[in-house]
Amino acid sequence: MDRFEEVAALLPPALRREALALPPLARRRVEEIRLRSGRSPTVVVRGDELPFSSMVVERRDLELTVEIATQASAHTALESIRQGYFTVRGGHRVGLCGSVWTEEGRVRNLRCLSSLNIRVAHAVPGCGEAVLPLLFCRGELVNTLLLSPPGGGKTTLLRDLTRLLSDGVCAAPLRVGLCDDRGEVAALWEGKPQFDVGQRTDILEGCPKAQGLMLLLRGMDPQVLVCDEVTDPADCAALARCANCGVKLLASIHAGEGKDLFCKPLYRELVRQCGFEKAVLLRRQAEPRYQVEELALCEDC
Repeated sequence: MDRFEEVAALLPPALRREALALPPLARRRVEEIRLRSGRSPTVVVRGDELPFSSMVVERRDLELTVEIATQASAHTALESIRQGYFTVRGGHRVGLCGSVWTEEGRVRNLRCLSSLNIRVAHAVPGCGEAVLPLLFCRGELVNTLLLSPPGGGKTTLLRDLTRLLSDGVCAAPLRVGLCDDRGEVAALWEGKPQFDVGQRTDILEGCPKAQGLMLLLRGMDPQVLVCDEVTDPADCAALARCANCGVKLLASIHAGEGKDLFCKPLYRELVRQCGFEKAVLLRRQAEPRYQVEELALCEDC
């Protein structure tokens, strides 16, 4: 079963048949499947959203998709659902919208679903091979951030760089600690990663980054720590503590340019406290696909 078939299997039978009727070439290019109540289902291909059926999605279709994706145990995924998404076997991510139930200012649950977005997890082995040598200085990996808007391919590149560092493809192999809080990078299933993240990679999944990074630091003696989508001050503080212990850092952030980091107080302090020296900019429809910048050049922005 390929990645698209794994995602199509989460859909109710009628929608599943419509999705699997797409030509093989089109299926390989699908990045997301989107379902909205009262609308036709669509797929996202290279940033463009296109209908793949004339059917109209009903609210029951959304509820059934969640039942299938959670194996009829939505309560087990409740903590993730409170954040607006959950991750399923294979690393695919299901985002949800609907009516939010709050209690004492906290999101308790999502109900009366209105739309779903199923993001197809893609592995592209080798995509980081041209990038990784540029992240070394005097034979040592430097602290590096991967930057792109949402859906720009940060996780895919982060996954391959993790594999390359761990297996020593471009340099001596390193022990890597991967804090995979959303289960998208390695996609553990019954303890086994569904994606190749390297032979010397220790994976901690489902734990908030701030705690997970410290658990990896204390317990696994990593030479490199990797995490995806840094967004919280607590994450930044944990990364700074790890950097001060001599561990190299590889992380991703939602940003368009290296200079954008210095316009946001949280990320400006992250760069300064952790000593991030380089940024990899990911461009969806430009060449080169990946561009490496020296972050020090952007400090006056």
